[in-house]
Amino acid sequence: MEDINVLKQALPYIRRFKGATFVIKLGGEAMSTREALERVIDDVSLLYLVGIRVVLVHGGGVHVTRVAEQLGVETRFVGGRRITDEQTLDVLKMVIAGKISVEILSTLKKKAIPAMGVSGVAAGVIEARRRPPTKVTGSDDQVIDFGEVGDIERIDTHLISLLLDNGYVPVLSPLGADADGNVLNINADTVACRLAASLQAEKLLLMTGTLGVMGDMSDPTTLISRLTAEEARQAIADGIIRGGMIPKIEEALRAIDRGAGQVHILSAVEPHQILLEVFTPSGCGTMLVAG
Repeated sequence: MEDINVLKQALPYIRRFKGATFVIKLGGEAMSTREALERVIDDVSLLYLVGIRVVLVHGGGVHVTRVAEQLGVETRFVGGRRITDEQTLDVLKMVIAGKISVEILSTLKKKAIPAMGVSGVAAGVIEARRRPPTKVTGSDDQVIDFGEVGDIERIDTHLISLLLDNGYVPVLSPLGADADGNVLNINADTVACRLAASLQAEKLLLMTGTLGVMGDMSDPTTLISRLTAEEARQAIADGIIRGGMIPKIEEALRAIDRGAGQVHILSAVEPHQILLEVFTPSGCGTMLVAG
């Protein structure tokens, strides 16, 4: 009877979200091991099988750094941001659009889920411009040239929508190109947030290494389960949201402002966080809403 009650509890959510579009961003924690990736893909598979249209966006910074070291390519960061010279860009192409994309696709194949790997360069999905030299936090007020790093000008959703309409799970790697075809490295969180807004996605789920937004990052009992956009901005101003979580939340709020629905900050480490958040009334992680 307990199993039956669980299914009954999920039924209203299955009914509500059937046919909806979800964008899910997989961070490095979701791909740290084959087992971790399989856990997340198990949840993605169930979403797909109950009729939810799913787009996966993946990063891969840790993997890129590891392969760069093996190839003898120097990795440089300023203020937590990667300097992308031409050699590093070549590694990014190999790892992000190659190795990581194929591993995600093969895991989906194992679950009998039809999927298609798509680089943001394909069919002009991500049109970008090279980021000009700029000052960033942690650069000691120096102007930094980040190299082959791009800022998104436009997201063309035609190809992604075509794949969704034909029953595929698009797996998007965060590379873009400018008008001249020059390939650029794009932040995966930014890609996921902009794509969710462009698709008017019902939900954007950001899989991270934390349980969500917490008042004290060392104390899981301080998890904040729900934040309005106004409350999130205040939490940043008050120093409750800090460090690497700030740009993630800021991008999420822009996605909401531009038409995405709810944004969820979830752990990629704990099992079945996607299912718990989407199909149960108690949920998990942190949900960001417009107001």
